Amino acid sequence: MSDNKDWVETRDKKGHAMVPATPRDVVHIRVGSFILVFLFAMCVLSLIAKAWVMTGITVVLAILTVINIWRAVRKQKDSDVGEIG
Repeated sequence: MSDNKDWVETRDKKGHAMVPATPRDVVHIRVGSFILVFLFAMCVLSLIAKAWVMTGITVVLAILTVINIWRAVRKQKDSDVGEIG
């Protein structure tokens, strides 16, 4: 992969897209998505319990998690190197 412009997305035998990514980026995206599900559940429960401080904390953490995932995806797309996974 000398240049991102010449790179064409390929698919493996199962039909999954093979894209350049580092393991660290993949971990940030996968763990971040799990954390988002957990934070959504905590936010709903804290709204039901009318625990406004807990709701605020979960919203702030969810925003930070989304930013972290966005940065990992952006870094993955901009990267010229990395493993195919």
